[in-house]
Amino acid sequence: METNIQETHRLIRNRRSIYPNMYSGEVIKREVIQEILENANWAPTHKLTEPWRFSVFTGDGLKKLARFQADLYKDKAKGNFDQSQFDKLNTKPLLASHIISIGMKRDDNESIPEIEEVCAVACAVQNMYLTAGAYGLGCYWTTGGATYWDEAKQFFGLNSHDKLMGFLYLGVPKTKWPQGRRTPIADKVQWVEN
Repeated sequence: METNIQETHRLIRNRRSIYPNMYSGEVIKREVIQEILENANWAPTHKLTEPWRFSVFTGDGLKKLARFQADLYKDKAKGNFDQSQFDKLNTKPLLASHIISIGMKRDDNESIPEIEEVCAVACAVQNMYLTAGAYGLGCYWTTGGATYWDEAKQFFGLNSHDKLMGFLYLGVPKTKWPQGRRTPIADKVQWVEN
């Protein structure tokens, strides 16, 4: 397999979370979203369970997602209702070109530890992040909104034993690509050689 290793390093080291308020409003071409999804499908997966499940929202679909989350929040909030949270759930999705819900479909025989399936989905999301970055697109994985509400799972095609792992917001950045920050890897590694 031939690769340009320097370009691979650059792509990984320049991956960034670019938030919806930094998007230009331009709509990403469907073919690009399809490539992002295709690359997600090539994530590592134990016993080839391929546990990732995605729903793609764009156009009026973003409004449907926003309404669903805001209405579900209102139903669940009861006496703790916060109008600003409701408004945020109703408007934030509309800043994106596309939002992809991230689901983990649990293996039917459940012979694989759940953490392995969660990790496989996270690897799929990393592939999506890197592909978006290669296209110069803004990308942001959030676990806000309806992520932890069991009542939301059915809306995203998930069963009760599956997991909703958040939402990947995608958009064309209107600002300069942000610089990254990391502490040295040497601070996080222990070498055992003897």
